[in-house]
Amino acid sequence: MFPPASEIVPAGHGRAFRLAAGEALALVNPLGTQVVDTWAFAFTPAFEFLSMEHTRSVLSTIFIRRGMTLVSDRRRPMLLLAEDSSPGVHDTLLPACTPAVYRELGAPPDHRSCAANLHEALAAAGHAVPFTPAPFNLFMNVPLAPDGSLDRRPPVAAPGARVVLRAAMDLLIVFSACPQDITPINGEARRPSDVLVQRLGQG
Repeated sequence: MFPPASEIVPAGHGRAFRLAAGEALALVNPLGTQVVDTWAFAFTPAFEFLSMEHTRSVLSTIFIRRGMTLVSDRRRPMLLLAEDSSPGVHDTLLPACTPAVYRELGAPPDHRSCAANLHEALAAAGHAVPFTPAPFNLFMNVPLAPDGSLDRRPPVAAPGARVVLRAAMDLLIVFSACPQDITPINGEARRPSDVLVQRLGQG
């Protein structure tokens, strides 16, 4: 059964959610195998977006763990990873999948992508940006080898794993239930699945 008062981000699609400073969302992974590309934007006169580059620099790590705060391109706190019932395996290195990626993989031209999901979700919320920031890839398993090479493996989260993200400023958060169905990034079955979002309110 789905948790009460949950909203669905359908498999292969994206959704945007507004959060006031201090509010939190729980993202639930019912099967444990779905990667969720995640972005955040502050649409204020001083426009800011969640920056993986600056987050890695501020935290001096590529691994985001419970209790860590992700920052904007202005190096201001944006999102706190307040809870994480998964093993904590998330990716901060890879870009969102794009039509060019699927073209390289031999997919049809109309294959959905996380980049397109982002811009569709922003448009539905009345916003647009002229670029695609690097996402925080929740549940994505991209191990780093000693020689610096990257692998792409299935997620290691158990069914029902959830993370809680708390906003440090007023923002719009966008989730994309990654449509990758060619590589095993969404599990060995290569079958994208729905994820659930619950509003938790102020902390």
